[in-house]
Amino acid sequence: MRRRIRALVAALSALPLALIVAPSAHAADPTTMTNGFYTDPDSSARKWVAANPGDGRAPAINTYLANTPMARWFGAWSGTIGTAAGAYVGAADHYDKLPILVAYNIYLRDSCGGHSGGGASSASAYSTWIAQFAGGIAGRPAVVVLEPDSLADYGCLNQTQIRERQGMISGALAEFNRQAPNTWVYLDAGNPGWVSAATMAQRLHEAGVRQAHGFSLNISNYYTTDQNTAYGNAVNSELAARYGYTKPFVVDTSRNGNGSNGEWCNAAGRRTGTPTRLGGGAEMLLWIKAPGESDGNCGVGTGSTAGQFLPEAAYKMIYGY
Repeated sequence: MRRRIRALVAALSALPLALIVAPSAHAADPTTMTNGFYTDPDSSARKWVAANPGDGRAPAINTYLANTPMARWFGAWSGTIGTAAGAYVGAADHYDKLPILVAYNIYLRDSCGGHSGGGASSASAYSTWIAQFAGGIAGRPAVVVLEPDSLADYGCLNQTQIRERQGMISGALAEFNRQAPNTWVYLDAGNPGWVSAATMAQRLHEAGVRQAHGFSLNISNYYTTDQNTAYGNAVNSELAARYGYTKPFVVDTSRNGNGSNGEWCNAAGRRTGTPTRLGGGAEMLLWIKAPGESDGNCGVGTGSTAGQFLPEAAYKMIYGY
């Protein structure tokens, strides 16, 4: 809050150039309106450490995970979404910090992968939910990652469902532009090993990425930052060639310290990557997937459910084994 007026003036003075380089509906820069990133006081790692202070793994998990700023995910489990999102960004705003939120409730979510299946009960229910999400954030500064996997996960949708999904996403972006003017929204664009850059550029454009601040990469995956930077640049080259604009992008570095071994679901031998910060080959490097939280009943998380905190997996990920 303390730097908000100065940041707004600076952002407004730079607006014409920003529109030429990367069209955006937002004038404000939430990174200059705040003093660093918000650390979730109720993250799964923090809760586990508080409940298990005598566990030999607790000091490392507390130092390397619990005190690193990372995203909080919101979905049907969040209760009344406007209230939940509003409380979270309000707490961050109280400390003059920038919160990272993930909207993860799209209709027919994770249709192909299945481990995180669910989401809103219909397209109209999603439209209501995401409008309330944006309204809860309102004018406070925030970063929102919009619907991980939603554009890469087309393989189990028919053309009618794809068009419906595109409408849900473009409608969501319109709500953030209308209700949350100090939020940077990044529409998820999968990862380098999933969809070609040309195909992803087309999907982003058709879903309305021009209305977003940018796009996000590597959520819950393991590809290196360099690989993601190359992919993001390739997507932007396609956007520029086909549609005449480019967008900033962010990379999820929470689990990419050892790169990918080709597995996506609770892969063994992975390591945490560069903590949340500005820059690093992208606009920001962010911990979006919480290290130690399961991807589902698979890999080193066999017997677990998606989102469940696994202390042994978390501990090994800190050290890369």
